[in-house]
Parts: sequence; structure tokens; C-alpha cells
Amino acid sequence: MPWLVSAGLPAGLIDTGAILALVDRSDHWHQRCVDTYNNNRLPWLTTEAVLTEVFHLVRRNLRDDRAVWILLRSGALQMSAIANEELPPIRALMSQYADRPMDFADATLVHLATREDLNVIFTIDHDDFETYRLPGRKRFTVLPRWPRR
Repeated sequence: MPWLVSAGLPAGLIDTGAILALVDRSDHWHQRCVDTYNNNRLPWLTTEAVLTEVFHLVRRNLRDDRAVWILLRSGALQMSAIANEELPPIRALMSQYADRPMDFADATLVHLATREDLNVIFTIDHDDFETYRLPGRKRFTVLPRWPRR
């Protein structure tokens, strides 16, 4: 993983599970996520809600958050702010997908995708992100792809 990433257009969005798989070698998604990370440009955008989940889970499961801090400090992961005025459309997304149900972190990512005109999501949560739609009923491109059976 790089120590310093130059600013550029983001590759897409990154979700909690992909970040956890990148830093946890025992995760069964680890190698697929490392390959995805290595074969795409940087940075990946995420939200404060996703990072809150990541830090909670990494401290609980691995008891060491240094690898997450390295990704953030290098610029490989960048947190994009969500303003208070953006909360109503996030709530609307959570209501729209209440049958899943859509959690707050996922809603912030779908909102950010719309705001930043991004459709690539780096996640292990395929079921949800293959269900969520962007404006115009556009689908996300979900990475890493499901393994061939």
C-alpha cells in the first residue's frame, strides 16, 4: 500500500467491509480486496459513517487500527464530508430501502455517489449495492466481482 497518494479523481467509493478485508489477512475477502486495491487508481472516497464502523470493528476484532490510519494518512482513502443539509436525502434513501434495511453508512455512500457522480463501489456487500440504484435507475459497478463458481 502506498505511503502517499497524489490527489486525483477518485476511483470510486469504499465501504466498511472492503476496508476491513484490506487490513485483516484472516478475512476470506482479503486477497480479492488487495487485488482490487492494487489494480485500481487511488484514492477511494468514503464517509465519516463508514469510518466510524471501520474503527469500531477493527478495534474490536483486530485490536489494532494502525493499518486503517496508514490508508487514511497516505491519501489512499479520503473521507468526504456530508453536510447537515444533506441529511434529508439520506433519510429518504433509508426510507426507500427500508425493506433491506439500508443502514446509515450505506445511505451516505449512495448519497455521495449521486453527489459526486460516481458509480463504482468497492465493497463485499454485493447484495445491497446490487439492489441500490443511482438516479436514472443506474446500477453500481461493484468491486471486487463475485468469484466464479
